[in-house]
Amino acid sequence: TQNPDLRARFTGDPEHVINFFRFLAEDMREIMAELGFRTVDEMVGKVEHLKSNREAEHWKYKALDLSPILHKEIADETVGLYCQTDQDHGLKNVLDRRLIEAAEPALERVESVTEDFPIKNTDRSVGTMLSNEISRRFHSEGLPDGAIRFNFRGSAGQSFGAFGAKGIEFLLEGESNDYIGKGLSGGRLIVVPDRISKFDPHENIIVGNVAFYGATSGEAYIKGTAGERFCVRNSGVTTVVEGVGDHGCEYMTGGVAVILGETGKNFGAGMSGGIAYIYDPEQTFAPKLNGDMADLEALEDFDRQLLHQLVTNHAFYTSSQTAKRMLNDWDKELGNFVKVMPRDYKRVLTEKGILPKVSLKEMQLS
Repeated sequence: TQNPDLRARFTGDPEHVINFFRFLAEDMREIMAELGFRTVDEMVGKVEHLKSNREAEHWKYKALDLSPILHKEIADETVGLYCQTDQDHGLKNVLDRRLIEAAEPALERVESVTEDFPIKNTDRSVGTMLSNEISRRFHSEGLPDGAIRFNFRGSAGQSFGAFGAKGIEFLLEGESNDYIGKGLSGGRLIVVPDRISKFDPHENIIVGNVAFYGATSGEAYIKGTAGERFCVRNSGVTTVVEGVGDHGCEYMTGGVAVILGETGKNFGAGMSGGIAYIYDPEQTFAPKLNGDMADLEALEDFDRQLLHQLVTNHAFYTSSQTAKRMLNDWDKELGNFVKVMPRDYKRVLTEKGILPKVSLKEMQLS
């Protein structure tokens, strides 16, 4: 049904498919009746009705002993073998309930709201339910940029800001676990160290692994370094970070990643789209690049403009000393950046005579 070529070969009618499944269901009902079952639920866990094929001849499975798999551990028939009781996943008390309540002026009247919240590592997927509300009410258009500005302080659990919709701006003061910004969809995420921290953010991990996995649009600014697989499968988010672990930009298909520091090995493996800019003053990055699909290139005018805007944004949103130092000596520092460009992506852009899909106007600070 998904491939037009295959769908064109189907000469029947939908009614034929319906009829096929009706016969299939009748066949199943007859077998169930022979076994003494009225419903599928009644069959769950009834391993006593299963028998091994003792006539199997293949050497791989003729001597298999399946009794451990077919053993029925529960003797008490009153114990449920399938889902008979609703589970309480604690969703009534998750942080997102409070976020949605605080965001009501924006959701109801498109008024700007700002609020502060503490956060802890058991607060997972923070912002996902709020983004669902935005998508449900405003669809793909979302809210105006920065309509909902929520500030968090603490250690965020997994998937902080996941699927963040347009109009959301989350600032996290502290740190985040894995999968921050997973599926980010137009929102803006900012992460900075806690105000009382003493460490150098440029040399310390502040967000976990697999940041911005499968993200499609939006911005992110990380005042610190990230774990492994940063921006894996990113297809549209523009992000700035001060260092990444191994396998950065793996399978990336779109968007922009600016790395203002060290990278790990195997950078750009499977990277078929998007652009990465790496700060490489010591010229140590080249051996870390997986060159199967991407090349190192010199910067062009468009790259210089975009880089300056993104580093400026990073300094503005995070007060990064690293970014400020670069901007203070920009003409010199610009020469320390290298560009990672996927080969086929460049070929397509060249053939069409277009620049990468990154709007400098959208990146301007408001």
